Amino acid sequence: MDRDFAFGKENFIWIGISIAFIIMGFVLMSGGSSPDGISFNPEIFSKQRIVVAPIIIMIGFLLMIFAILKKSGKTKPVDNITKG
Repeated sequence: MDRDFAFGKENFIWIGISIAFIIMGFVLMSGGSSPDGISFNPEIFSKQRIVVAPIIIMIGFLLMIFAILKKSGKTKPVDNITKG
């Protein structure tokens, strides 16, 4: 039985890589709570959280777009139904 998926193996690999980038960006952005839960923690304005993490997340979304739009290597020729 031949299954016809919209994406090939390479597309799924790129999708997995892009999801890993997005998750890694959100992990870098999280954390930094105050020790007592009430006071202000200036660590929320670190370069990691306001510069690096959003850039990694954007790279992940761009890779996702690339993975979706990339043509799969296994293309079948289309029969010409209407000729002439």
